[in-house]
Amino acid sequence: MRGLTVGAMALSLAALTACSSGGPKTFQTQEEGGGFRLFGGRKAASSSQEPAIGVNGYLWRATLDTLAFMPLSSADPYGGVVITDWYVNPEKPDERFKCTVYILDARLRADGLNVAVFKQARDASGGWVDQTSAGQTETDIENAILTKARQLRLSNIRG
Repeated sequence: MRGLTVGAMALSLAALTACSSGGPKTFQTQEEGGGFRLFGGRKAASSSQEPAIGVNGYLWRATLDTLAFMPLSSADPYGGVVITDWYVNPEKPDERFKCTVYILDARLRADGLNVAVFKQARDASGGWVDQTSAGQTETDIENAILTKARQLRLSNIRG
């Protein structure tokens, strides 16, 4: 996962460097409004509207509500990724958890959500050591998010 993140960041940095240094002009076209569009293409007909989030709004809100007890590290509504920081349960100060939620679809579906849970425990010297979390924990969080998303959708439909 770390290698994929580093690779994506390097690719993004290379693309930004190419854009700022007048890189290949075949990937950019000047719009009438003054800006550039990557990879050419036609201007969207509804470009005057504000951009919407790229994922299902109910899943997004339900994810934030469900993980509200954990400190939030990062939230990307366009990419559909929510990353929490480490959470230590006051009842068990010798272990901590971190979650990453991927919202994979714009529709409210069970397969449009993926949760990864990371667990660490203190060793004898007081340092944190990676542990395997129970697979049921990820499933339970996914189910809690889906249930909350359905509730949000139903409350929105009913008014």
